[in-house]
Amino acid sequence: MSDPILSVRDLKVAFGTKKASNEVLHGVNFDVYPGETVAIVGESGSGKSTTMHAVINLLPGTGHITEGSVKWNGKELVGIRRQDMETIRGREIGLVPQDPMSNLNPVWSIGFQVEEAIRANGLAKSRRAVKARAIEVLEQAGLQDAERRMRQYPHQFSGGMKQRALIGIGLSAKPQLLIADEPTSALDVTVQRVVLDHLDHLTSELGTAVVFITHDLGLAAERAEKLIVMYKGNIVESGPSREILQNPQHPYTKRLVSAAPSLASRRIGADADLAPAPTSEFDIASVADDHTSKTQVGEPLIEVEDLRKVYKLRKGNFGHEDFVAVEGATFTINRGETLALVGESGSGKSTIAKMVLQLEKPTAGTIKVAGRDTSKFTARQLFELRRTLQPVFQDPYGSLDPLHNIGNTIMEPLNIHKIGDQASRKARVLELLDQVALPRELATRYPNELSGGQRQRVAVARGLALKPDILVLDEAVSALDVLVQAQILDLLAELQRDLGLTYLFITHDLAVVRLIADRVCVMQQGRIVEQATTEEVFESPREEYTQNLLAAIPGASIELGLNT
Repeated sequence: MSDPILSVRDLKVAFGTKKASNEVLHGVNFDVYPGETVAIVGESGSGKSTTMHAVINLLPGTGHITEGSVKWNGKELVGIRRQDMETIRGREIGLVPQDPMSNLNPVWSIGFQVEEAIRANGLAKSRRAVKARAIEVLEQAGLQDAERRMRQYPHQFSGGMKQRALIGIGLSAKPQLLIADEPTSALDVTVQRVVLDHLDHLTSELGTAVVFITHDLGLAAERAEKLIVMYKGNIVESGPSREILQNPQHPYTKRLVSAAPSLASRRIGADADLAPAPTSEFDIASVADDHTSKTQVGEPLIEVEDLRKVYKLRKGNFGHEDFVAVEGATFTINRGETLALVGESGSGKSTIAKMVLQLEKPTAGTIKVAGRDTSKFTARQLFELRRTLQPVFQDPYGSLDPLHNIGNTIMEPLNIHKIGDQASRKARVLELLDQVALPRELATRYPNELSGGQRQRVAVARGLALKPDILVLDEAVSALDVLVQAQILDLLAELQRDLGLTYLFITHDLAVVRLIADRVCVMQQGRIVEQATTEEVFESPREEYTQNLLAAIPGASIELGLNT
């Protein structure tokens, strides 16, 4: 075998000053060979991103290498001059950062940002040559009509298109190594497959080695030859990816593999009986008036009929055109059950969630909650409804106020609805932190001090604060690593059993649907194209679209070891 292009030995990284230093990597060793694809997996905070950011000297804040060696094509990178590192970074080692939403500047066009990278890497000199190379890069990244797309801004691109633009920028200098940090965690499975296929095609053409940083074991099994498993700043297991995932040796790897949802999984708590309907002060039957009869288990709680949503989009200077986001959606959710809405980005899932939550008004159709038509609710009745109908939003970065500490964020619904006194609210916050497996001391921390997974758990805790009857979960576990995801899904199943909660679960991860949902509605371009029990959808999908969604799941055909 040829020599490795990247060789990391006894790498140690710490954050803070010499007086108060916190070591987060404790002597990491690995090699990457030319053209090889490596996946680094582990839970949030295990040191995956820190390791690769240390390699290219992009550690955030007070992060610094304390010991060890990083050799790139035989050249030592630890301690080299900043200018020398900038020559290597981009030209020889490319990076596709984690979050396409926050890694493209919203005030600059896509073309400007691609051209900036090309100029910085010295790939072209004249303005015309830079523009031509930028168009070529975007076309290689799979964007149609690249010359027109260059004039657009990030907000005019879908998540998949933004991710492709970042991959294009990362590969623009034809680097020997590409570091892809969670390159597809925000994408639905079909877009994910297109992006990964395209990345495979480009890297194999260029002979580029790839290091995936991911929490998706299916993606690691399907796309990487070698797997590195990290836990608390150490590599605990490494070797051929399929071998490790089918026969894990280290206890932590066994835990990771057993927590990974797969298409063979069964519904969590499938054998448990539903709890009786809650009779708390939050009972939804009393929302609209002094109606006192209690809803029983299994009664329809949310009834959506012929729902339609049309947005008016500006066209030219004065005109506009209609965009139909949802058309003819009809479904029922019974008390104590979970209905999953699945489909690609832009299929209308989140739009339905917003209408159920009364954050958007339907263009046509009705939404009934506990038999009451919500379109006829007064402002006071809608306020009362929100005590029983709570959201958990998709983006753990955007849905938490950076100026509020975690305790105040979770307490906010209790303050707004004037539940209890200050002491009981604080006690409820601590109870909720326990429920979502977060340390109590995080109550005084701020969102920027938490990992993405921790922030999403805070969002779940806030959703549970009022002890609601219904939770609308919009991609609530998509940003989480498999162990935390398993904890949250177990928690949601346990809460459902104990409190008789009802869930509307919106996701693009069909393996998660198998674990959490009783029934599934598959959406395509604003319409529900298939609706059945979870078992029926997974065992014998009727629609070709559903079959394609299932086939696109990374690692769907690979048996992971220890999975139930």
